[in-house]
Amino acid sequence: MGLTRSATGAGAAGSAAEIGRQSPQEGIVALAGNPNVGKSTVFNALTGLNQHTGNWPGKTVSGARGSCRIGEQTLTVVDLPGAYSLIPRSAEEEVARDFLCFEQPDAVVVVCDATCLERNLNLVLQTMELCNRVVLCVNLLDEAHRKGIHVDLRRLSERLGIEAVGVVARQKDGLAPLCAAIGRALQTPPQPRPAPVRYDDDIEQAASLIEAALRQRFGEQVNCRWLSLRLLDADPPLLTGLQRLLGADPLSDLAVAQAAAKAHALLAERGISREQAEERIASGLVRASELLCLGAVTHSGDGYSSFDRRIDRLVTGRFAGYPLMLLLLAGVFWLTIAGANLPSQLLSDLLLGLEGPLSDLLVLLGAPDWLRDLLVSGIFRVSAWVISVMLPPMAIFFPLFTLLEDSGYLPRVAYNLDRPFQRCGACGKQALTICMGLGCNAAGVIGCRIIDSPRERLIAVVTNSFIPCNGRLAALIALIGLFFVGGENQPLAALAPALMLTGLILLGLLATFAASRLLSLTILRGTPSSFTLELPPYRKPQFGQVLLRSVFDRTLFVLGRAVSTAAPAGLILWLLANLTVGGTSLLAHLAALLDPAARLFGIDGVILAAFLLGLPANEIVLPIIMMAYLSQGSLAEPGSLAEMQALLAANGWDRSTILCVIILMLMHWPCATTLLTIRKETGGMKWVLLSILLPTATGLLLCGLVRGICILL
Repeated sequence: MGLTRSATGAGAAGSAAEIGRQSPQEGIVALAGNPNVGKSTVFNALTGLNQHTGNWPGKTVSGARGSCRIGEQTLTVVDLPGAYSLIPRSAEEEVARDFLCFEQPDAVVVVCDATCLERNLNLVLQTMELCNRVVLCVNLLDEAHRKGIHVDLRRLSERLGIEAVGVVARQKDGLAPLCAAIGRALQTPPQPRPAPVRYDDDIEQAASLIEAALRQRFGEQVNCRWLSLRLLDADPPLLTGLQRLLGADPLSDLAVAQAAAKAHALLAERGISREQAEERIASGLVRASELLCLGAVTHSGDGYSSFDRRIDRLVTGRFAGYPLMLLLLAGVFWLTIAGANLPSQLLSDLLLGLEGPLSDLLVLLGAPDWLRDLLVSGIFRVSAWVISVMLPPMAIFFPLFTLLEDSGYLPRVAYNLDRPFQRCGACGKQALTICMGLGCNAAGVIGCRIIDSPRERLIAVVTNSFIPCNGRLAALIALIGLFFVGGENQPLAALAPALMLTGLILLGLLATFAASRLLSLTILRGTPSSFTLELPPYRKPQFGQVLLRSVFDRTLFVLGRAVSTAAPAGLILWLLANLTVGGTSLLAHLAALLDPAARLFGIDGVILAAFLLGLPANEIVLPIIMMAYLSQGSLAEPGSLAEMQALLAANGWDRSTILCVIILMLMHWPCATTLLTIRKETGGMKWVLLSILLPTATGLLLCGLVRGICILL
């Protein structure tokens, strides 16, 4: 599971064969770099593709490819996952290391952040140890200038022995010199260069023993110095890949195995274990990076924006961090609710107004009455309802949420939530998957690939649906509105619903903590793992890109998937509502069958039947309820909130019923799309069943508690 080649089917990790060379003559340029250095922005600028450029580590979890023309040559540009090191500590770093090692690209561009170049050069040096043609791309020079940081690119280039090019990728400044540098690197014969890093004497002596044996056995098939360093801290996945590349396990050669044994014995005599050898190699890289930057990177300020420091003290502070999170969330919901009401009504009127012309067209085509009713009152009406309910809130919510992401705030949310998740035995990265789940739970489940630990990844997958997706948010907004009928004309009519919706999200988050703790103490026991979370600088969002990305990458994508599931649901609903047994529709029979069990939890059989039939899309639950109460053969148009409240009150609804339905809408089984995604990601039905059981049992338990309290009161 997760970002490995065996986890989620072929292609999950973006193997070299899939994202690499399409033909033997095609040149490949790999883009490597730490997270949050603008690597994907450079990729977009070079290739013209709209690759997502999320502002948190781990967002790019697989390789993307595009084409770029440099001179007379068309190249394949591969955007590798963000990596801090080629000594992997995560799935992203393993994918990046394997691509550079086994696919052997023609050139590698390492993108670095000019504001923290000393740290980024660690990856540059490791890449130079492995690859012969390397270009250094120093990005974010504008931010470095604002922070009083000056980078002497000429001196840096002389010290490294490779070309160093400065760019501001967001403004496409410096891309022409970068392309020229790539072209010159490709024309340079691939010849060995002096080792970029000199480690301490113990490591150098041990590595030289292995390097000599490797060179005698494999020659130039592999970078022997780099491999000798890796054999000092033997990495099993790397050895497996090397066996495929070289045709034999390096340690299966007697001379290499004996040399490795001598090297480890030499280190052991000097009191150096394998773990300590790895630490010394890492320390050598850090020292080399510091020396390279000495005089080449100068600071006229403190190197870090005082404005960022002041903001971080507030948004990540012990006392202000959580209230600010809730206020921002409430603000986003308020803007979504206040802005979506009128567009939803107008869109509903427009789409439902097309029913007449569509029906007339089918009459002209000679369609029978039952087929016309099925297509128009069944499939089209359900699809129209889903579009009118989902599109306006998504068109507002996703851009607002993406602005928070683009500005650099969402990593602060993960930082704030890391400690609670650690106490629950889970991983702080789960906070990022929760943010994804607010848009779509299926996307949140896929996003769990960024969690390295299989145990913690399963916890995040199983509990992701405790946070409502956009489809459930739309239904929750309508249900919450029933509490405030009559206040639509008040100046801040959307404020109370927004606060109540924020409280529900908080309830879902607390339920996520509780469920994660329960799983970590029972079937998914284990020790919580640590993870690296970089807090990027605050940046002015690119409003144009945010709008386009939100509309095309998120809104239309989620809407298309919802409509594709709502259309067949409309067919099933029409059949259940129009096929009768003993003069009563199948829908009424189903509601009557479920009614005794439903009453135990403060709802009735119609409500429970609507939730079951709403499995393809949560947006159709409320229309099914009204269709059943009105005994109509097609989906009912709800009308105003006052009309909805009158209809529901006539069928026994009171505020306790509405509250129970709200709770059940917040916590019940995931939609069909999410369940299929869980099945694909986990590879087992038991996790799908657990993902159904856990939120549903929690929701029904809370509904029963509410019903009991209401009876007592």
